[in-house]
Amino acid sequence: MTAATSVAARGALQAPAPAGRRASKRVLPGFGLTLGYTLFYLSIIVLIPLSALIFKTFTLTWDQFWAAISAPRVVASYRLTFGASFLAAIVNLFFGLLIAWVLVRYKFPGKKIVDALVDLPFALPTAVAGISLTALLASNGWVGQYLEPLGIQLAFKPAGIVIALIFIGLPFVVRTVQPVLEDAEKELEEAATCLGATRWQTFTKVILPSITPALLTGFAMAFARAVGEYGSVIFIAGNMPMVSEITPLIIIGKLEQYDYAGATAVAVVMLVISFILLLVINALQAWQRRHAGAPA
Repeated sequence: MTAATSVAARGALQAPAPAGRRASKRVLPGFGLTLGYTLFYLSIIVLIPLSALIFKTFTLTWDQFWAAISAPRVVASYRLTFGASFLAAIVNLFFGLLIAWVLVRYKFPGKKIVDALVDLPFALPTAVAGISLTALLASNGWVGQYLEPLGIQLAFKPAGIVIALIFIGLPFVVRTVQPVLEDAEKELEEAATCLGATRWQTFTKVILPSITPALLTGFAMAFARAVGEYGSVIFIAGNMPMVSEITPLIIIGKLEQYDYAGATAVAVVMLVISFILLLVINALQAWQRRHAGAPA
């Protein structure tokens, strides 16, 4: 092949393809069709069921709606649900970071097993987790039998709810922070060490700012997951009104009493709060992407 032929062939490869040819190489159909299918699918799976929930709530007057969502027993369940979820998310924030740090920065025997165990709450049915924690922490359980003589009771108390929510929320923090730690630039840490920074200064000034968006995202996801948890909590909570009764249990109780409008009213409150949490999560994830793409 001559030089002129080679240049011509290279130019043909680099020349833009015709519009029709580019369109024919698309893997998916055009924007209009894919957008229409997306909206249709979301309507069938998400929007129509949620709209039915809202429309059912509209059968109540404002006074009835307010009475349903502001009853003392319901307010106590709000306080317990959101308070326990927030406390569990705070605990997961610190221990999730610790576990992610160990999995990324250290090598030790059984590391693969520990890494797999982090995902266990994802695969384990929540009811099984609740039964296991109850058997462990009850007064006759493996751990509870030693705590009971000390006056420490975890099962059937709000403390048991927090423990269950910690269990199901831990993977969200670990799996959110772990890839960010893996992609962290080691050169920055080495430069800080060469400049005389201590390990604590390197962590707080170099590492922590880079993983803060991921930490906040993991915290928000763990908190949102804990707010709607039912299966693992119902067995260990004790379900005492005004003491250890969570909001999802209030909704189930109203349904069993055929108070569908009251159940949907409480569910709408949880829906609005969950939607706000999802918006916060998306905003944090967008911030994380911008933070990761910003020049150093």
